Amino acid sequence: MINFEAVRNGFNHEEFFLEYLPIISLDNNCCLGAEALIRWRRASEVVLPDDFIPIIENTPLSGLVTYWVVDRVAKELGAWLKASDGVHIAINVPPEILGRGGLEYVIKRSGLMDVASKLIIEVTERGVPDKLAIDALNNAERYGARVALDDVGVEGSNLIVLARCRVDIIKIDKSVIKQIEGGEISNAVQGIVMLMNVAHLDIIAEGVESAMQAMALKDAGVKMAQGWYFSRSLSAKDFKAFYRTHH
Repeated sequence: MINFEAVRNGFNHEEFFLEYLPIISLDNNCCLGAEALIRWRRASEVVLPDDFIPIIENTPLSGLVTYWVVDRVAKELGAWLKASDGVHIAINVPPEILGRGGLEYVIKRSGLMDVASKLIIEVTERGVPDKLAIDALNNAERYGARVALDDVGVEGSNLIVLARCRVDIIKIDKSVIKQIEGGEISNAVQGIVMLMNVAHLDIIAEGVESAMQAMALKDAGVKMAQGWYFSRSLSAKDFKAFYRTHH
């Protein structure tokens, strides 16, 4: 059974690890970077974040796990980021730890502040961030990091965040991408894309699984995408090899 104590024990016993899901340019199929994804090797199985991250939200463990992810990215890709131009790494950050100083501190301590312009802070938006979090997002540009609003759906309910804080990128949720049929994108999706283009925001489509979806998104004006059509999530070593052959 996966409960809070099980997650904490897994963290304390160093059972977590990272994989990296490549982000691709739809214009030329070049790799632009990746999203860092946490995994939990529990006995003989690998547990995905949707099955354990919600359990620790709004707890101190949420912060510890996030800081661990930043440290791990620095250890696995820090030197590579410094040596590579035009690349970025996205890190998921829960709203409840933003604005408390810890995230900026761990970025500095890990050495990633030197490559902050290559970092994307992805806000896993479950509920609108509080004032401290919004202030932190608005100040992220001070040290060069960009901000992405994750899991944007056709209803656009979490787009309220756009009215309250600085966002550079939106990520269209995979549930929206699944609705693409016969190469046709719904009017609702086209509306999101048009709105974001007018606001001069970059767009990343999540969960792309076919050439048809990729082509439809490109035709709609979406510039970046990620999903199993391009690559599954990879170890740091395999991601760097993937980047070399797709850049």
